[in-house]
Amino acid sequence: MGVAESATPAISNPATPDEQKKKGYGWRFWAIFPGLCIGGLLSALDTTILSTVLPTISKELNSEEMYVWAINGYFVSQTAVQPLYGQLADIFGRRWPMIFSVALFALGSGLCGGASSSDMLIAARVVQGLGGGGINVMTEIIVADLVPLRERQQIMGIVFTAFAVGTFIGPVVGGAIVDHTSWRWVFYINLPLCGVTLILMLLFLHVKYDRQSTVVAKLKRVDFAGNAILIASVISILLSLTWAGTTHPWKSWRTIVPLILGFAGMGVFIAYQASRWCLEPTMPLRLFSNRTAAFTYMLSFLHGIILYWVSLFLPIYFQSILEATPEKSGIDLFASVIPMVPGAIIGGVLITVTGKYKPLLVVGFILMAIGMGLFTMLDDHTNTVRWVVYQVVLAVGSGISLIATLPAVLASLPESDVALATATWAFLRSFGSIWGVSIPSAIFNTRFTQLVGRIDSPQLQGILVGGGAYQLATKAFMQSLNDTPVIKAQVVSVYVESLKLVWQVGIAFAAVGVPLSFLIRSLALRDQLDTEFGFDEKKKEADEEVTTTSTSM
Repeated sequence: MGVAESATPAISNPATPDEQKKKGYGWRFWAIFPGLCIGGLLSALDTTILSTVLPTISKELNSEEMYVWAINGYFVSQTAVQPLYGQLADIFGRRWPMIFSVALFALGSGLCGGASSSDMLIAARVVQGLGGGGINVMTEIIVADLVPLRERQQIMGIVFTAFAVGTFIGPVVGGAIVDHTSWRWVFYINLPLCGVTLILMLLFLHVKYDRQSTVVAKLKRVDFAGNAILIASVISILLSLTWAGTTHPWKSWRTIVPLILGFAGMGVFIAYQASRWCLEPTMPLRLFSNRTAAFTYMLSFLHGIILYWVSLFLPIYFQSILEATPEKSGIDLFASVIPMVPGAIIGGVLITVTGKYKPLLVVGFILMAIGMGLFTMLDDHTNTVRWVVYQVVLAVGSGISLIATLPAVLASLPESDVALATATWAFLRSFGSIWGVSIPSAIFNTRFTQLVGRIDSPQLQGILVGGGAYQLATKAFMQSLNDTPVIKAQVVSVYVESLKLVWQVGIAFAAVGVPLSFLIRSLALRDQLDTEFGFDEKKKEADEEVTTTSTSM
């Protein structure tokens, strides 16, 4: 049976401070909140921080063609385990999966920093991703347990801001670290921050969970078969998308076969989740049983695509056409970061005050489509004001739409599905990021190969095709052409035209989100908590008694 959507308008007022405290607010919530923000920042930071550091690491560890897996190993492990964390949160409670994920991320960071070979680095990045995926999911689940849906997004606006900042400042932080110290500090810097998060979680994250069942009984409830199928499918798809257009052509069987197997595996996973053999599905099909949830999941997937589409290819424009250094291009990208902060926070406040999320989704995707359209006008004559304004338009849309997707999903599903629904939402957003890297890369490389004949240098043509244009999109390479201004102008022209097609296709991905947003129903946002995983009242009363006693002394 599908889960019926409620068409009842949101009419209740936000809770008063006293009511909020009863529902889960209070000093213990604010004690763990910095840890949640730090966790989100770290998890996002490590998705992009290697972009400016990887050449240095690759050279020192002699990684050769394996270098790309230092990034992709993190991506695939982070994405694939998110649905599993949602199920673990329902079975084991919220406290220990969160603590475990932070500890795993710290372990992976330490191993990365101490890596003595490329194989060790890749394995450590996988461990780091297993922790990072858990941090993403558990942060959102914990906030969902402790804050009513109506008030939740103003809190999540700050958490999402930390996530967005981490995503975009990664290249800057990485470049600054490698310029002034060892690349190993790119990973070691995570350790003290993980330590702070662990201390806060251990001291203050005391929430309810099933204390009656044994560990063995709980493990029997985990959908190991379903998760194995899902993880294998994600890995297969990522292998194909990583090789396509670079290591192997798109028409190569090495690209096509793993892609087909990956999608076939996804089909098997869905069929298994609906079968009688899967007693407790990781991703039950009831999560997609109404149009609001189904379309919002699609919007989350599209948002993940667009976010990484922009963060990956704007630096290519800055470095190849405007001839910025990697660190400077990261700074130039701040125009895509800073506006997301007020966008997400204002969006969260508006949801709390009005109880409406649908208008934010519509406006957000319209602004992202306009932003992609504005990017098609970028060339070597674009002044700073214009490319800053273009980024601001897209960033504001990205911020307000990001904050509105999860409440749309949760409003259409019962509170008992919070963990599974949140994990599925996080998975689809992360899965979108993989396509947000691969699709524009394929478009860019293919278009550059089509236009490379415009360059009157057979030698340059040879090194710029097959992914070479992306790898050589640097200030150093462009300045090496200064002695041949005509050739350089031709190279710049091909870069401009290739990027133009990247942005034109990007418009379609953003624009399709607009009608999907209109099709979503505007449902009431619950302002009461109905969860089995709130703060442990006995522990809470003991803490409050200690606090009162200390205050009176």
